[in-house]
Amino acid sequence: MRAARLIKMVLLLQARSSMTGAELARELEVSERTVTRDALALSEAGVPVYADRGRAGGYRLIGGYRTRLTGLGRSEAEALFLSGLPGALREMGLEDAASAARLKVSAALLPALGDAPRSAAQRFHLDAPGWYQEPGTPPLLPAVAAAVWEDRRILAEYGNRRGARVERLMEPYGLVLKAGVWYLCARVEESFRVYRVDRFSSVAEVPGAAPPGTPAASGTPGAPGAAAGEPYFTRDEEFDLPGFWAERADQFARSLLRAEVVLRLTEDGARRLPYVTDRGAAREALAAADPPDASGRVTVTLRVESPAVAHAQLSTLGPEAEVVEPAELRALFAEAAERTAALYRDAGPPSAPATGSR
Repeated sequence: MRAARLIKMVLLLQARSSMTGAELARELEVSERTVTRDALALSEAGVPVYADRGRAGGYRLIGGYRTRLTGLGRSEAEALFLSGLPGALREMGLEDAASAARLKVSAALLPALGDAPRSAAQRFHLDAPGWYQEPGTPPLLPAVAAAVWEDRRILAEYGNRRGARVERLMEPYGLVLKAGVWYLCARVEESFRVYRVDRFSSVAEVPGAAPPGTPAASGTPGAPGAAAGEPYFTRDEEFDLPGFWAERADQFARSLLRAEVVLRLTEDGARRLPYVTDRGAAREALAAADPPDASGRVTVTLRVESPAVAHAQLSTLGPEAEVVEPAELRALFAEAAERTAALYRDAGPPSAPATGSR
């Protein structure tokens, strides 16, 4: 434990020209007194750590000293490729590994490039969740992520769309973070499926003595049924996570669009349509539209999830969209318009309630 801390201290001082005792204590998660003892121990071991006294003082390496203790471990190397996703790393339990990897890479850089990591971090940042959403971390995400990294089978219980609890033996292939929601792409009963991680109520490892990183050797690679009792599975190297997700996401979006509505849109309504409903469906509808009529409106047939969902989405277009069919959706808009008009029919705003002392 202390050896790892001493190495980290050297790497920190190597990556930066100088650090105060408080800064080192915060990075190493120890007290400033421990930092002082560690600096003394490094000096006694031949590492030229120099302590500057005074208010502007701190610790630094002298004589251009550089250590070669920068080799990356497997978990650090894997986490480094995700270092642009700080929130995702934290949720998957990989923040410490990524921090160590970045520190080692920074220490290996030439002094002239020492500011490169901070320069990049100050210029690019990914914030995955959508607006007006409070992102939540599924409590079982670290366990699922560990199984994904290790190619380890899991026995997961989750709630399906009908509210029933279902238990499945899964081969977890990959995790996807979509608009702040985590999804697991897993092979179950010889087919690949997608599950929301926040619907998992339990995740258990399949017991076995196979060493981590060594997939089960029995059976044909890529055939889950051949060694279903083994704790580790043989990954199908032809599986393409981005391609699989793109295909399934498109299929899922299209499967939701079970109804059709006919609209008459102004030029502004046609421009805004892809931003209030499914973009693919909107573009298809606009591409198939006839030329504008005498009033300048175009008539489109749009695929939607349901009349109720279409009402919520298309309401934002206001008078730029007129529903022609179905009649039930047109009636919803007419009722909403009448209620809205009634609110604004009076000449002025309602008077504020009188206030006074009790």
